[in-house]
Amino acid sequence: MPGDAPTELMLIRHAPALHGGRLCGRTDVEADCSDAAGIAALRAAMGTPDRIVASPARRCAQTAAALWPGAAPAPQPALWEQDFGAWDGMAFGDLPDLGALSSADLARHTPPGGESFTGLCARSHPALTDLIAAHPGQRIAVVAHAGTVRAGLALALGAPAAGLGFVIDPLSLTRLTALPQGGFAIHCVNWRPA
Repeated sequence: MPGDAPTELMLIRHAPALHGGRLCGRTDVEADCSDAAGIAALRAAMGTPDRIVASPARRCAQTAAALWPGAAPAPQPALWEQDFGAWDGMAFGDLPDLGALSSADLARHTPPGGESFTGLCARSHPALTDLIAAHPGQRIAVVAHAGTVRAGLALALGAPAAGLGFVIDPLSLTRLTALPQGGFAIHCVNWRPA
């Protein structure tokens, strides 16, 4: 019976963003889905999920379409990347140096006109827990952003600052299982097929 099985979240970061050397949190850029072998290997490793959802960003929709041709992922606005406000679209070399901040301070830091990582967690955590509650015992693929995957890890670890400690590469898989008694098991982080 599906309800007796654990619910699995497969968090996939989109294929490399065509950002032109600029920060693109909310800037809606295309993805480079030309790594056919990498996409095929990731698809083979994951199989066909029971449900596919994605950030509304083009780079996420394009990655989902490359992974599962013909699938129509449900767009989830709460899964957008962190809003970097005035920093969005800035060249990486022009971004301000924040200096030495603790993980907790970095999680709370808000770019001008944007949102903090803690804000991203507050926005995305209900969407992820709602998916788990609505689809018990299913394998749910979530195609989103590095920040969204880190927010998923923060949910599993119980603290926003903890999610900032992970590298999340393009076309990587992070797998979480929602435990029946509450909490999560983390199976892999930033995994890519060899």
